[in-house]
Amino acid sequence: MSLRNVAIIAHVDHGKTTLVDRLLQHAGSFRENQKVAERAMDSNDLERERGITILAKATSILWGDTRVNIVDTPGHADFGGEVERILGMVDGALVLVDAAEGPLPQTKFVVSKALKLGLRPIVVINKVDRSDARANEVAGEVFDLFAALDATEEQLDFPLLFGSAKQGWMSDSAEGSRELGMAPLFDLILRHVPEPTVEEGPFRLLGTILEANPYLGRIVTGRIASGSVKPNQSAKVLDREGKLIEQGRVSKVLAFRGLERQPIDEAFAGDIVSIAGFPEATVAHTICAPEVEAPLPAQPIDPPTLAMTFRVNDSPLAGTEGSKVTGRMIRDRLLREAEGNVALRVSESSERDSMEVAGRGELQLGILIETMRREGFELSVSRPKVLIRRNEAGELEEPIEEVVIDVDEEHSGVVVQKMSERKADLIEMRPSGGNRTRLVFFAPTRGLIGYQGELLTDTRGTAIMNRLFHAYASHKGEIAGRRNGVLISNDQGESVAYAMWKLEDRGPMMIEPGARVYRGMIVGEHTRDNDLVVNVLKGKQLTNIRTTSKDEAVRLTPPIRMSLEKALAYIEEDEFVEVTPKSIRLRKKFLDENDRKRAERAKESDAAA
Repeated sequence: MSLRNVAIIAHVDHGKTTLVDRLLQHAGSFRENQKVAERAMDSNDLERERGITILAKATSILWGDTRVNIVDTPGHADFGGEVERILGMVDGALVLVDAAEGPLPQTKFVVSKALKLGLRPIVVINKVDRSDARANEVAGEVFDLFAALDATEEQLDFPLLFGSAKQGWMSDSAEGSRELGMAPLFDLILRHVPEPTVEEGPFRLLGTILEANPYLGRIVTGRIASGSVKPNQSAKVLDREGKLIEQGRVSKVLAFRGLERQPIDEAFAGDIVSIAGFPEATVAHTICAPEVEAPLPAQPIDPPTLAMTFRVNDSPLAGTEGSKVTGRMIRDRLLREAEGNVALRVSESSERDSMEVAGRGELQLGILIETMRREGFELSVSRPKVLIRRNEAGELEEPIEEVVIDVDEEHSGVVVQKMSERKADLIEMRPSGGNRTRLVFFAPTRGLIGYQGELLTDTRGTAIMNRLFHAYASHKGEIAGRRNGVLISNDQGESVAYAMWKLEDRGPMMIEPGARVYRGMIVGEHTRDNDLVVNVLKGKQLTNIRTTSKDEAVRLTPPIRMSLEKALAYIEEDEFVEVTPKSIRLRKKFLDENDRKRAERAKESDAAA
């Protein structure tokens, strides 16, 4: 049986997961009556809700006598480190582009990696059924993009298909026949993508995707570079430098068959398989036969750039909404997450009952918190802080990101102003078609915390921002944080509409009437720059005098709604976000006002010293 290994490259929401669904259906991987969730490869609830692919996944489709392994790659920058390694185990790539939006920054990032690796892409213009589709123009933009990324003559001569994954058809032209379904794409993959190149020698496999399985332990997925592997075979694990990590036996060899992963008796060079039995093996490690001395060349794993403290929820409402509240439960869950997520680094914190979790961005850490919350965990988390390091000369260095913002021309001025306030340098500014401007900045990661929401507000939801880790560079100095203080509850109970109405001139509220509050909880934003302790529990004094005054019916301004990402960006160093399965609350680190004053005095005396 011949083999083909293909990756799908696309910007977030350009339809790659839907395309895989249609390919599986067309090849008969689903029975007629089989119930299959929409976007079958987005298996995670959050992936379905947010419409993004978080984890790289593989599937395998039989077309005639050829097995096609298809790898779905993440399209979001926080998961960009996954992409390079995945492209290393395939021989071809489908570049999927929206017929209306055209190639977007994330497409550029992944395509540039694919072209550097020498892959010859197939371009698929998807969603040609959209009312605003401009398929032929977008095909020209893709060519321009490839040329700008220094593609070779061979890569520029790419085959092109048009179609609609949603409707389940592909054709040579945007107006072409729809009767053949997805067959033209399968035939093109077989013609254009070469069979995997196989080296001579004993068994070697480079770890590309990592996951933790409750029954099999750590599972490493990759392509077999040479030799073959069977269950119970002796093997060892080498790191990128060739140092021995561990020795042992392969407990299971799993291969992708449709959406299922099944144990097989033997796998051969060129195939993409998963191997269990090595608790220390990870991404960028080589699993190989005992006689192999040199590891396969591997990309290093991108460094984490942000860290947060995850701690036990110790508020007065702790344990009332979640079932998993102890420090040990939180610790075990985080260590389990780190087992299967190479981009996370989990370590013990200096504080009691808390762990430090470092990752590549707010999105990634926000997704972890949201996942834990849905599993019944209660925890409190600190503001994300950027991981700063010292270079050999002893100077402070911080992570800098390349930020690409596509925005309507009328809003470009406010974007440039806000980014410069956040210590970003404007590198490039050019029109990107359709009265839109593309702005490229080098910005410190610190300055980008919480900017996504502000950007959408400033541009009326029209801007698209993409970020990639660029490099560590010298520290850019102070960046102004939140300018307003907060309103803090002085007691525990249920908030009263009358009391909140009386406080409206002090600033907007973050809670509804009847919400449970406690001493030290943040209930609103102060109009001034200092914090203010307020009473939201005080009802109206009742008398026996009848009244017809208008103030009987209290009309409140709607509260500020705090999503998890918005809350993480909003809080300051001395505040926490309390996360439970039902609520997201903001609170002060020290709930007692006297403790807060003492901590403030201690901080001032440290600064003076």
